[in-house]
Amino acid sequence: MKLVIFGLAVSSSWGNGHAVLWRGLIRAFGALGHHTVFFERDVPYYAQNRDLTVLEGGRLVLYDDWEKVLPEAKRELAGADAGIVTSYCPDALAATEVVLGAPTLHLFYDLDTPVTLWQLAEGRAVTYIGPDGLAPFDLVLSYTGGAALTGLRNRLGAKRVAPLYGSVDPNHYRPAAPDGPRAALSYLGTYAADRQAALETLFVEPAWRRPHDRFIIGGAQYPADFPWGRNLFFWRHVAAHEHPKFYASARSTLNVTRQAMAALGWCPSGRLFEAAACGTPIVSDWWEGLGEFFEPQSEIIVVRTTEDVMAALERTDTELSRIGAAARERVLTGHTAARRAAELEILLSQLEG
Repeated sequence: MKLVIFGLAVSSSWGNGHAVLWRGLIRAFGALGHHTVFFERDVPYYAQNRDLTVLEGGRLVLYDDWEKVLPEAKRELAGADAGIVTSYCPDALAATEVVLGAPTLHLFYDLDTPVTLWQLAEGRAVTYIGPDGLAPFDLVLSYTGGAALTGLRNRLGAKRVAPLYGSVDPNHYRPAAPDGPRAALSYLGTYAADRQAALETLFVEPAWRRPHDRFIIGGAQYPADFPWGRNLFFWRHVAAHEHPKFYASARSTLNVTRQAMAALGWCPSGRLFEAAACGTPIVSDWWEGLGEFFEPQSEIIVVRTTEDVMAALERTDTELSRIGAAARERVLTGHTAARRAAELEILLSQLEG
């Protein structure tokens, strides 16, 4: 089976969560005997932070001009079993036209469904979906489940929808040894304004209250006016291969969900699966459906207030290690890239049948 994907980025994990997801999924899909071609526009900010050049299980096509790469895209689609356009693909509308005109299965994968639906509700333009919505596609995949799937049907006319949740590649995410004394808490994520209030409540405030402990933030696009403190350290752009080392740098790690995603629920961030695979205890905000992915309190620590975080930080190393180990076992059982690749294979086979 051959897939041709037109996406945001797979060559750089800087500032986007799509890259690591695709790397694991494409590698696992290749292990099943399939092949993937990924078309990515070569833009400066990803080129300057590129942390992948060879795509295991597939081929990466970097292009700087859509019209120039169009003949190659058509050739690849002519021999493909499925063409996939993704959310935030910079040439999504042009790619949609080419995919829908090809003799292949037509898929759209929204890795940002809650944001898509929120933008529509606010009357804002969704640049990666054309005037016909999602009705022309044979299958619409969603990174989130629950009410988001209903929204794709009702707001965008999707005929057939299915969740394809995030995952982790355990070959690349596993427990690592810390380089030195561990911080009390870490947080890994690209800056987002709608996460800021929760981040200040669940991360910045605990750091202020524990001035003798280290707290570490990793990510990109943080503004100059972010409320940094003397014990709050910044790790700019933690490349994918450094994630295990980052997670090992603290006794536990924080997950904060974007507002649009939390409002709809069933929205497990890839960071959850990555941290769990590394055996790092996770402290997370709450959203509907979380319990379907991790058992609260025994596999993940759910927090809503600063006091909840402070209590989590008081847990012993033994307690935290037990939670981290349980989460790792849960991920290795049900949330690996191999598991998601098999799910995708089944979905495609059902369409072909």
